[in-house]
Amino acid sequence: MPQTHTSLPPIRSARPAMTLEMMERTGLSDAVVTDLVHGFYGKIRLDPVLGPIFADRISDWEPHLEKMVDFWSSVALLTGRYHGAPVPKHAGLPVTWKHFERWLDLFRETAGEVCPPEGAAHVIDRAERIARSLHIASQDAQLLGGAVPSLK
Repeated sequence: MPQTHTSLPPIRSARPAMTLEMMERTGLSDAVVTDLVHGFYGKIRLDPVLGPIFADRISDWEPHLEKMVDFWSSVALLTGRYHGAPVPKHAGLPVTWKHFERWLDLFRETAGEVCPPEGAAHVIDRAERIARSLHIASQDAQLLGGAVPSLK
């Protein structure tokens, strides 16, 4: 279904009508999501707390950033572009809630800088939910000796 709204650029989406409605409601676009992801991970890489955790696991940032743009596009704009499993990737990380709080601080800051107010509120709400879920998964994995928790 082609987009007919002339002020919004086209976006890759498995659900174009839903994506268009979300874009209109939040003021987000593919370009804003891309700026959010690149700006946020730029801060992460320089952060003295989070930077080393990411540096130990990511050597080639471009594919990671592309994957994160697809992830946040799916989360924020309902595009369905991300086809991964974030829980197993995060379950065994050596992190506590303090790390997730720092992650959220940087995310909120970046969202406030690059997103319109409605869009910032939208992605921040989603980020807070994601942080809580990943924190629970990482705690469960620690209790299970590193095993990925079953979400069934």
